[in-house]
Amino acid sequence: MFPIVKLNQVLSESKVEASTADTSTRIRVRLHAKGVEKRPEMNDKAGATKYYVRRAGQFVYGRQNLHKGAFGVIPPELDGYQSSSDIPSFDVDENCLPEWIDLFLKQGGYYLELSKLASGVGSQRISPTKFLSLEMPLPSIKKQRKILDQVEFYKVSQKQLLSELTHQKTLLKKLRQQILQEAIEGKLTADWRAKKPDLEPASELLNRIAAEKAQLVKDKKIKAQKNLPSITAEEKPFQLPLGWEWCRLGEYARFERGRFSIRPRNDPTCFGGEYPFIQIGSLDSIGTIVTDYKQTLNEKGFKASKLFLMGTIMVAIVGGTIGNLGVLGKDMCFPDSMVGVQPNKTTSQDYILLLLKYFRPYVLSLSYQMAGQPNIKLPTLNNLVLALPPLLEQEAIVTKVENLLDLCDQLETQITENQSHAEQLMQAVLKEAFSHNSAAEPAATAPKATAHA
Repeated sequence: MFPIVKLNQVLSESKVEASTADTSTRIRVRLHAKGVEKRPEMNDKAGATKYYVRRAGQFVYGRQNLHKGAFGVIPPELDGYQSSSDIPSFDVDENCLPEWIDLFLKQGGYYLELSKLASGVGSQRISPTKFLSLEMPLPSIKKQRKILDQVEFYKVSQKQLLSELTHQKTLLKKLRQQILQEAIEGKLTADWRAKKPDLEPASELLNRIAAEKAQLVKDKKIKAQKNLPSITAEEKPFQLPLGWEWCRLGEYARFERGRFSIRPRNDPTCFGGEYPFIQIGSLDSIGTIVTDYKQTLNEKGFKASKLFLMGTIMVAIVGGTIGNLGVLGKDMCFPDSMVGVQPNKTTSQDYILLLLKYFRPYVLSLSYQMAGQPNIKLPTLNNLVLALPPLLEQEAIVTKVENLLDLCDQLETQITENQSHAEQLMQAVLKEAFSHNSAAEPAATAPKATAHA
């Protein structure tokens, strides 16, 4: 195992007082173990504060923020700069590399544990005496350099690997969108469609939907929908597959805004009943089935809301999560920051969800600002143009897309595991250095740094 030493065996505080106070040559120590840098020039008040000359290669830390990562080694370009005693500086014994102490404090986030050393009334600080009492493994200089070189190699390799993995995730995101693009153009089911010459065309499906809506209006279950604009030639970006039909999403899906008219929205007299109530935070980018809820409405709250059926697709239309989706796993209520597509026998909820995933980036681009947050209007969703397949082909498309997206999920899992493995490699190197279980080696000559008066 490596010899264990106290920091006062390898560090000695340097107190070379500066002959003149120069505000242009001051240093500061960044938080989160990001090292030492030149401090921006400030109009310091004249006073009795003493400043000390700091030399390249010295180890420094911030008394107030050591446990927040305020420490580092003074780089060559800051040689001769100054700091007050709030940033003490230490000469390092020849048997210890300054970077080794830096690594010792960083490994495993060890510096975070040092808050227990802080003391004082009001502003708590860690004195040099307490800092120098810490114990640290100290291998030979040769071993220190080897481990530091290994860590640097893994840091560079890890950075390159993480960059590549991030790039792969970006490509996966594009691949997912491309899969949806080919799905809504009928390319994924071209072979399937060729074997189904007797498919009922989508035009018949649209006729049935129109008849169903007319009956609901007649029965006063819904209000009559305004006529949607005719589809122009410019809105038809590709040639329709056989049996498909151009339409607007509002002709196929029936959107209905959520409701909760109580103001203020958090009125406690409306909650604590038997009706599940969810908010916009329950939705995500992939349309997860929503079964959990944190709030319920009582009879008063329910009268100001509306119950949507299990299977309803929800779309966020207000705030930073615009376009997020969800599917009700049970009957629930939700507010007017969301719209729902209630299920029926004429349409395919699975295909509508697929369409909304595809349109999500476009819907985001159409949002507008109101009351300081993005919004989309219900007509924006109703007016989206799509090529509608026959109902049976919609089911085939959904199956194809789910299989392909499952493969994408598997690839993303592998990428995430590789990212985790990269982190583990780095931690393995640090563990070898600081676990005290490394191969035994003889203690070096008792180190002692020379103090500068």
